[in-house]
Amino acid sequence: MSKSGSSENKKSTFGMVIKRFKKHKLAVVSLYFLSIMTILALLAPIISPYDPNQVSTAFSSPPSLAHWFGTDQIGRDMFSRLLYATRISLFVGFAATVISTVIGVILGLVAGYFGGVVDIIIMRITDTIMSFPYILLVLVAAAIFGPGLWNIILILGFVDWPGAARLVRGNVLSLRETNFVKGNVVAGMPNRYILFSEILPNTIGPVLVYATSVFAISILDEAALSFLGMGVQPPTASLGNILNGAESITILTSKFWLWVPAGVLIILLVVSINFVGDALRDAIDPSAKE
Repeated sequence: MSKSGSSENKKSTFGMVIKRFKKHKLAVVSLYFLSIMTILALLAPIISPYDPNQVSTAFSSPPSLAHWFGTDQIGRDMFSRLLYATRISLFVGFAATVISTVIGVILGLVAGYFGGVVDIIIMRITDTIMSFPYILLVLVAAAIFGPGLWNIILILGFVDWPGAARLVRGNVLSLRETNFVKGNVVAGMPNRYILFSEILPNTIGPVLVYATSVFAISILDEAALSFLGMGVQPPTASLGNILNGAESITILTSKFWLWVPAGVLIILLVVSINFVGDALRDAIDPSAKE
């Protein structure tokens, strides 16, 4: 097949995926919402009315024209803190997803393609990690390595890769028996080329779908760890440590602006990412109806 024919085929496939994705109205709305929140988070230094750590004398004041989402217990503007917190939470989710996906894809490709002792070793390590309760493993790792932004990113990234590795390995086991892969082997093409130019593009769809679930889980995990004081540390704002300030019954019942916006934002981010992931799965699935 010529390069122009291959390019046209890829464009046609991509167009079909977009067409199927657009049929999921909730996913399209979710994608717009995620795009808006990402832009707001990136532009936080420009659009936030106050420095997120600036202290004022308006302690725990309710929403007003001066402070749209009120202020916290030490007078910091909640709207500004929410913008920066969203930035941190999205960054943690994205970075952890990239790390876990890259590790999982590489190990899955190697295990599935080469098989034998290499496959056995990688899969036994994968099974060992997956045999531990997930949240317990994250909590123990956070307790050992300590709190902090990069510690949390690395912990989540190195804990979430086994699922991606198993997914990629399963796809590689079926793809390596296809004629186009066997043809490349017979032609003497290097393993690096076969793995990353022939096999990987044909397994990228399921990996993207899996990555969306890791993204959502990482945001939830960061929020949970920060809420427990084991994640992102104050004064740096994250959605989890904003919720940490809502532990007393007084705040829960009479100062809703200190916890409701952060809680709702976590829910909306996670639900939106899951909607996008579900739509991607249906759009990429070749058996889906046009």
